[in-house]
Amino acid sequence: MIIDCHGHYTTTPAAHQQFREAQLAGRNPAPPSISDDEIRESIDHNQLKLMGERGVDLLLFSPKASAMEHHVPDPTLASAWARTCNDLVHRAVGLFPDHFAAVCQLPQTPDGNLKACIEELRRCVCELGFVACNLNPDPSGGLWSGKPMTDESWYPLYEALVELNVPAMIHVSTSRNTTVSTLGAHYLHADTAVFMQLIEGDLFGRFPTLRLIIPHGGGAVPYHWGRYHGLADRFNRPALAGHVMNNVFFDTCVYHRPGIELLLSVIDSNNILFGSEMMGAVRGCDPRTGIAWDDTKRYIDDLHLAPERAREVFELNARRVYPRLDARLTAAPQLL
Repeated sequence: MIIDCHGHYTTTPAAHQQFREAQLAGRNPAPPSISDDEIRESIDHNQLKLMGERGVDLLLFSPKASAMEHHVPDPTLASAWARTCNDLVHRAVGLFPDHFAAVCQLPQTPDGNLKACIEELRRCVCELGFVACNLNPDPSGGLWSGKPMTDESWYPLYEALVELNVPAMIHVSTSRNTTVSTLGAHYLHADTAVFMQLIEGDLFGRFPTLRLIIPHGGGAVPYHWGRYHGLADRFNRPALAGHVMNNVFFDTCVYHRPGIELLLSVIDSNNILFGSEMMGAVRGCDPRTGIAWDDTKRYIDDLHLAPERAREVFELNARRVYPRLDARLTAAPQLL
């Protein structure tokens, strides 16, 4: 089975974005009216089509990351927007239950208040069957004005994640910093910055069963693997294998074969989850090969991994990191 751990609903019907625009304009809109047929059409010819062409069986599906817009400070607005986004993803998963599993957006705001986030997490997991959440380490939107993810202010959310037995994917939203591109810099900077925060702190000493997925191939981390080992030693931190890597996982959203090869040669395959972020940040095809940039499965296939290692990356690691997904698949063997 091929499980893609990183997908966003980037093709939502127009009424969804119109609702958001009305929200931001202060018009207090009613929930958008979107039919099941509109949802089907938005997915049938997009994500589902690509999954069929690329041999992907199941996609972990979350709201569009750049549209989370956690920099908007109004907590009421944030909660209404997260709920609307999550409800739409829930409906999409319900229409395509054999192909999608839901990952939720949290109503984060720059003030760092997590009460509403925990409430929405519980609603999505306990009532709607979501298997994970996306967690923004910088709700200020590229200004990095909050606390590092190892700070105690984050602990109530981590306690909820551990209690519910769901992981979090570290994923920022739009950059408000005009010198830092959202897609080309802010995303990768966040991945890299959070990994260093985890080295400097002791988050997993406090939460030994907490699981975090750092997407986009781990940002700069695999490329500078020696630097992070050296910094851990310089700062008298424990070895990375036990200090961080029992709890942190990277996905394969790396958009050329040499990058995928580097990732799989540096990072233990137990810590790698297949992901593509299809129809996300990087679209179109490499003109040299004609291959879609985000067809990361093809790059992995080209490496001819040993069968047991390929199965770890494509299926088994995801089932281990996302226990609620594994329980769902075990209960429905026809999906396997």
